[in-house]
Amino acid sequence: MITTELSNISNIIQNQREFFQTGKTKDVNFRIEQLKNLKQAIIEHEQSIVEALKADLHKPEVETYLTEISVIKDIDYAIKHLQNWTKPQKAAVSWDFFSYSAKIYPEPLGVVLIIGPWNYPFQLIISPLIGAIAAGNCAIIKPSEIASHTSDVIAKIIAKHFDPAYLAVVEGGVEASQKLLAEKFDHIFFTGGTAVGKIIMAAAAKYLTPVTLELGGKSPCIVDTDINLEHTVRRISWGKFINAGQTCIAPDYLLVNKTIKKDLIDGLEKSLKEFYGENPANSPDYARIISQKHFDRLVNFLKDGEVVIGGENQPSERYIAPTLIDNVSLEDSVMQEEIFGPILPIIEYTDIAEAIALINSRPKPLALYLFSQDKNLQKRVLQETSSGGVCINDTVMQVGVSSLPFGGVGDSGIGNYHGKASFDTFSHKKSVLQNSFWLDLKWRYAPYQGKLPLIKKLLG
Repeated sequence: MITTELSNISNIIQNQREFFQTGKTKDVNFRIEQLKNLKQAIIEHEQSIVEALKADLHKPEVETYLTEISVIKDIDYAIKHLQNWTKPQKAAVSWDFFSYSAKIYPEPLGVVLIIGPWNYPFQLIISPLIGAIAAGNCAIIKPSEIASHTSDVIAKIIAKHFDPAYLAVVEGGVEASQKLLAEKFDHIFFTGGTAVGKIIMAAAAKYLTPVTLELGGKSPCIVDTDINLEHTVRRISWGKFINAGQTCIAPDYLLVNKTIKKDLIDGLEKSLKEFYGENPANSPDYARIISQKHFDRLVNFLKDGEVVIGGENQPSERYIAPTLIDNVSLEDSVMQEEIFGPILPIIEYTDIAEAIALINSRPKPLALYLFSQDKNLQKRVLQETSSGGVCINDTVMQVGVSSLPFGGVGDSGIGNYHGKASFDTFSHKKSVLQNSFWLDLKWRYAPYQGKLPLIKKLLG
């Protein structure tokens, strides 16, 4: 289904520009009303969302509520804080500007494009949309065609509850994306892989359109000896294997202190059995790979290293068991690209300097995880590595904290969002300086003769 005929994209964008020019979206009460409308729409269609994600990813209902429908709390957060976010902020002025006042006014950008991924196909469309609405923009939404059932549900929800001159959905594959990227937008927000991110950025450059790129990369997980082993293995197992590993901030590989490696592997095996039973293929709580193409890519990784847990797979169901791989070489294919699936390589280290050096030899990751109670070690890892974000003694949970900006650095992304950061991403901060008429010193006006000593003194 294509909600908006591709030939009609230019007209939809033009209609949105005309609607934006009415100034209606700048009204804070209008924005709050639309956020409430969005929340109610999600609640009304909860069952359809659950069914769509089950069809696309075999996603368990609990995971759907935890990681997709839970986006409702971000709407509540925006509604609660929006009045404050939209207020002009005073800016300090120096003494030589004593007759001036300065303020920063957040204003909407205009018509924005939001392109979503397939792994969390509902949440990763709605979350940036909240920021676009809160900031007072109109938006074109392009869900992932790979998660076709969820794309269809999003299209129906938006069409039913919003005027297309305000919010519109364009469904379709590469052709739809190409047609959209040929148009001028005031901001493009993209979540997906680095390769497509480069295409987005190149297209945006034609119009000097600002972009937010939420990408990914190989997020390392360091495991020190000073840990609670039982808690550690549960938290790693959950963060890695939720959604069958198809999470951009999932731990991509483990860097494990050699002395604790065997205990960690044994603990991971135990926690996986607790989560999914002896045969995860029969578990109602374990998802599937999104497509045959991605399944084939992941199965190829199973040839690397030594499978110590899991490895079973069923092409007909696109099922791959939760898998741990030991004795992995850095040159193996599984270590050359983001895994984005239920396969977890293990690399041992004897000194933390080795682990830090390995991380720093690679592109900056979207997330970095460290399990350690050693405060000095925590400080060292924070100081000596760079990543989009860090989570200590847990995994993935950082994405759920609205007050923390979420985004990448380097190859893992450009810009950030969530909470106030989402509002800022879709806003322009307009600087306004105002002078009074009660005084007008003439030192800056021509003629300049005799004024240089004063100018030098002011500058000094």
